[in-house]
Amino acid sequence: MKWHWWHFDAIDYNAYNESENAIYLLKGKEFDNNVDLEKGNFDYLMGCDLDMDNPEVSGELKYWGEWYIDTTGVDGFRFDAVKHVSADFFREWMDHVSQHAERDLFAVGEYWSYEVEALHSFIETTNGKVTLFDAPLHYNFHAASQAGQDYDMRQIFDNTLVQQQPALAVTLVENHDSQPLQSLESVVEPWFKPIAYALILLRREGYPCIFYGDYYGAHYKDSGNDGNEHEVWLDSHKFLIDKMLFARQTYAYGDQYDYFDHANTIGWTRMGNEEQPGGMAVVLSNGDEGSKYMEVGQPNRTYMDITEHITELITTNDEGWADFRCPAGSVSVWVPQP
Repeated sequence: MKWHWWHFDAIDYNAYNESENAIYLLKGKEFDNNVDLEKGNFDYLMGCDLDMDNPEVSGELKYWGEWYIDTTGVDGFRFDAVKHVSADFFREWMDHVSQHAERDLFAVGEYWSYEVEALHSFIETTNGKVTLFDAPLHYNFHAASQAGQDYDMRQIFDNTLVQQQPALAVTLVENHDSQPLQSLESVVEPWFKPIAYALILLRREGYPCIFYGDYYGAHYKDSGNDGNEHEVWLDSHKFLIDKMLFARQTYAYGDQYDYFDHANTIGWTRMGNEEQPGGMAVVLSNGDEGSKYMEVGQPNRTYMDITEHITELITTNDEGWADFRCPAGSVSVWVPQP
């Protein structure tokens, strides 16, 4: 395909006036509907804005999808900046490529908005064919990490996608845009990240996604809003994330009982099932050291804190209950002692 001006709605470059900072809507064109309402209409983002109503454009993108599947054999896609593209197109495109692949394909979109109703609207338009990153949950993590013990942990899932549509929520703690000095900077402070990862990795709801920088750490320099260059070091949380991944794979099964009854210390248990018995208890605090009396369904069984934050063992009573503890400003994950 050869691309021509009529394949686009708008551009930001004028050869006759290269210095002008402007967006040009091409004659006879209009911005797409079913996009985010930020700034009135957020169809245009940067560069040259594709006309998604043009059949040659949609046909080429569908062809590209076919080629990509045939060439790589991928099982799914991540769509960037979906709030700037007509939501109808994603439904149409997913139907097409899934039919070509002759199997269901996974898709996740980056709809970066803290308004959960906007995420619901996109999901409704796409018939649930595209999951979304839970940006409102990330923002709750950011706010909680800034507020410390003044944040009410009982509200950590309020107004989030994972709370309201858990099967279509891809949960995350941080990403490449929210990290320090980046375009959507909303940092989750390092002390809170183990707590946040427990909340996405060890619960029943959501499809968790780990950020590379949180797992391996990172070191870089970039310019801040003050115009000066800054150096950033991101801590690696690999040790604790690996512990939680093991606990998720081994013990995070069965019914989930929540104990969200204290502003600073909350917890939950997973009861296990026939294939993966044993149960698990998670307790965390954004304030002082805490404890939570919780049921794991395993009478007279000894549990250990897999995070190694607490070395003492805990044994449940005859009814399978115990007082599970955690350190101040941290998390403990209790699993059966081998």
